[in-house]
Amino acid sequence: MTKHTYLYTSESVTEGHPDKVCDQVSDAVLDEVLRQDPAGRVACETYVTMGLIIIGGEITTSAYVDIHKLTRGLLKDVGYTHPKYGFDYHTCAILNAIHTQSPDIAKGVDRGGAGDQGMMIGYATKETPELMPLPIMLAHKLCLKLTEVRKKNMLDYLGPDGKSQVTVEYHNGKPARVTSIVLACQHTDEVVDKKTDMISQDAREDILNKVAKPVLKDYIDRQTKFYVNQTGKFVIGGPQSDTGMTGRKIIVDTYGGSVSHGGGAFSGKDPTKVDRSAAYMTRYIAKNIVAAGLADKFMIQVAYVIGHSEPVSLMVNTFGTGKVSDANFIKIIHDHFELTPPGIIAVLKLRESVNNRYRRTAAYGHFGRDEEGFTWESTDVAKELKKYLK
Repeated sequence: MTKHTYLYTSESVTEGHPDKVCDQVSDAVLDEVLRQDPAGRVACETYVTMGLIIIGGEITTSAYVDIHKLTRGLLKDVGYTHPKYGFDYHTCAILNAIHTQSPDIAKGVDRGGAGDQGMMIGYATKETPELMPLPIMLAHKLCLKLTEVRKKNMLDYLGPDGKSQVTVEYHNGKPARVTSIVLACQHTDEVVDKKTDMISQDAREDILNKVAKPVLKDYIDRQTKFYVNQTGKFVIGGPQSDTGMTGRKIIVDTYGGSVSHGGGAFSGKDPTKVDRSAAYMTRYIAKNIVAAGLADKFMIQVAYVIGHSEPVSLMVNTFGTGKVSDANFIKIIHDHFELTPPGIIAVLKLRESVNNRYRRTAAYGHFGRDEEGFTWESTDVAKELKKYLK
């Protein structure tokens, strides 16, 4: 048998990346609204640039949210605590530009319809224990490790901003090794070599030994290439160097590009917005089907029209790994899973206030994480689905 080899790459970013700062602010607002008012309607967008954050969007609620206090607290948690990082929670300007939701949209949502049109994608694969593609899981874990060593002062010269990228070599559709990794790590001047005006070799080695190698372990070998701050240094980072906006990291948020993306962002949207809730339900469906052994890979697409409850289309793809026919998969989905917005919200308990759950989704991916409140990651239906293997 001829070995079919190809490379695939995914990226992730840390919680201090400007786009992710915006996602977290938008979702922190959502969490606070739902904590006080489970029926609140939220579509919150955030913009950040040097010294300034603007929070806007449409919110209809009985809750009171202190936007300034919430935003400064989040920035402090992320790590923007000193001007040396190019952004400081003490002194940044915050502009509140929030108004109420359009009554024309509310009319359709009030009767159980979708909050917008669009298509959503769910996916699961047996590549990893999390039933996620390996490249995106490794990229997330690298960024999580960057944040861990920074916050625990293991590498106290690191700043909040950072990115990772992982390239995996596949043999006959299965991940075999990591061919290259990229780490862009914001750092202070103290680890800049004055002679070369580049990050010092010692700092590079620290990052490799305390971040990259503990995460990648057996996936790396002597041929693996490592790129750390490839421009030479990364002192100017965060909003000082890069404008951020809610919803610009949708591939980071989902499956790393391994399958299609519906197009809609998640953060800052309450569960009536099917961009978010239906994407969570389709992940839940795909994960349970793969966990049941009905397919090794499973993708599902659904689509909605604003104001209508039932999806206008449903499509599945098992990439040739399905144990039952596509037509039977469609029937299985209709028989075992809810696809109307009210049904999705009820099954996944998406209006419940669970320990800042939505803010936690806003960094390091919405899928593949065993965390409190991530109900869409449950495989509680898989046991029942196993009967279809017969």
